[in-house]
Amino acid sequence: MDRDREEVTEFLGQVSLLQCLPGSSIRRIAEAVQVRNYEPGDYVAREGEPVDGLYIILDGQAEVSAPANAEEANRPDYVLNKYDYFGYGTNSSVHQGTVVALSKLTCFILPNKYGHLLQPKTIWNAEETPEHSLLEQILHLEPLEVDIFRGFTLPEAPTFRRVFGGQFIGQALAAASKTVDCLKMVHSLHAIFLVAGDNDIPIIYQVHRARDGSSFATRKVEAKQKGLVLFTLIASFQKEEVGFEHQAAIMPDVPPPEQARIFLSFL
Repeated sequence: MDRDREEVTEFLGQVSLLQCLPGSSIRRIAEAVQVRNYEPGDYVAREGEPVDGLYIILDGQAEVSAPANAEEANRPDYVLNKYDYFGYGTNSSVHQGTVVALSKLTCFILPNKYGHLLQPKTIWNAEETPEHSLLEQILHLEPLEVDIFRGFTLPEAPTFRRVFGGQFIGQALAAASKTVDCLKMVHSLHAIFLVAGDNDIPIIYQVHRARDGSSFATRKVEAKQKGLVLFTLIASFQKEEVGFEHQAAIMPDVPPPEQARIFLSFL
């Protein structure tokens, strides 16, 4: 494949399915994908045929027809555009509908043999390492669906009987970062604490995509328990560019969270 790897990586970083993966996984996927071109009217996939990989639309449009056994009234056709995908499955799965190119169509295809790249050990680390740092465990989130994550308070993590402060900020920012291009880094954020959370209940993080531009992306995140919003965060991300400068204060040396003194020891 003769496309520039950085361009491919940047494109894949805009695909919602891939945004919750570690950056290392996206870069490996960029090396593994193949390019296929189709003319208008060409069949891209046929209902009942084995799925040979994950298809991602790079350019053009394709139409998906519902399964033939679906009731006529419940068989809406729909159009796939740039960044849309289909065929996410294994060698034993088959296409549930027929996909036809509506225009000149270019797809990236990740063959099934690379499917393991879509299932990393954690959202931060693709390697099968036996242990992760306490900070990585705290910031680990479980993707429930696109833009929705579930976070937990670990029993061994430093706690203050209720959830607030750094855990909310860290996990909310983690959720936001997993919905943007991995080449964009956070450069500003604003947080509002509303209600302290319960240590014993998972926290649901709902990400709202406020803006996606070529250089900037903005996300709003709500942290919820039992349907109640406890915390909100707005974060802005920017792709590093030549000439981009900012003030950087020299931070003091501090111990990692697991070595920090318990708050009660200061009382």
